[in-house]
Amino acid sequence: MTALKGVVRVDRREIEISRPEKVLFPEDGITKGELIEYYARIAPHMLPHVCDRPLTLERYPNGIDSKRFFQKEVSSYFPDWIRRVTVKKVGGTVTHVVCNDTATLVYLANQACITPHILLSKADKVDHPDQMVFDLDPHDEDFELVRSTARDFKQLLDELELPAFLKTTGSRGLHIVVPLQRREPYDSVRDFARELAAIVISQAPKERTLEQLKAQRNGRLFIDTNRNGYAQLVAPAYAVRARKGAPVSVPLDWSELKKKTLRSDGVTIRTIFGRLDKVEDPWAEFGQSGVSLTRARQKLARGVSRPRSR
Repeated sequence: MTALKGVVRVDRREIEISRPEKVLFPEDGITKGELIEYYARIAPHMLPHVCDRPLTLERYPNGIDSKRFFQKEVSSYFPDWIRRVTVKKVGGTVTHVVCNDTATLVYLANQACITPHILLSKADKVDHPDQMVFDLDPHDEDFELVRSTARDFKQLLDELELPAFLKTTGSRGLHIVVPLQRREPYDSVRDFARELAAIVISQAPKERTLEQLKAQRNGRLFIDTNRNGYAQLVAPAYAVRARKGAPVSVPLDWSELKKKTLRSDGVTIRTIFGRLDKVEDPWAEFGQSGVSLTRARQKLARGVSRPRSR
């Protein structure tokens, strides 16, 4: 990509960059130009995790300290080369952006889209997710509780012979993701996710909960399985989050849970490439690891060993 001013050429597309000097992260002085450059550079790593999926755009036209909005419907002024897909929603349909190339990532960043959120399904089979997600959302900054919960999930998923991939959310918690073969509808996947979450909660009921209302959690970590519902959103791997420092959702190796310095927002757009230079992609096999949940259900029905409650 050429210098960030005027019209730039990406993937043989011409994109007019507007106000690259606009500061989107005031405390850090991170500009829209820096956000655009990040998404252009991270594209080879990020595109496999967003391609062919309907996107919802989290936009901050005046920076993260100002009003945001979530955009599902493609704007009329978006160029014709931006891919689109129309999907069902309550009461009608909505036409989403689909991002399969660097040019689209750059264009969206120029629209002050800080986080492009994905569905857990692809456009060609939108009712059948290819991922099952457990979102570990702590009540406070106690990351040790997030780590211990992730370890218990890993033990359970290993016993059920389900592949498990780990990443930071870029906010406060972790995502545990199981790739699927797209054989079941959302409701079926969500019900099974909730069943597994209940097992992990039973191991430490004073520390973990499925309670959706914050007022009822009483300081416990919330295991969010609702993201496995149709049209629910997840921040994909390598997405920037609208928080101080511009943290990034980063794939992790499970061994990294041992690091006391691990934080969900510990890697930013200014440090991610140093990490990528040193660490092999722990999600390199994600796209080839999809499984059916049938065998796992059978194993669960026969019973799996469970650590004692604490």
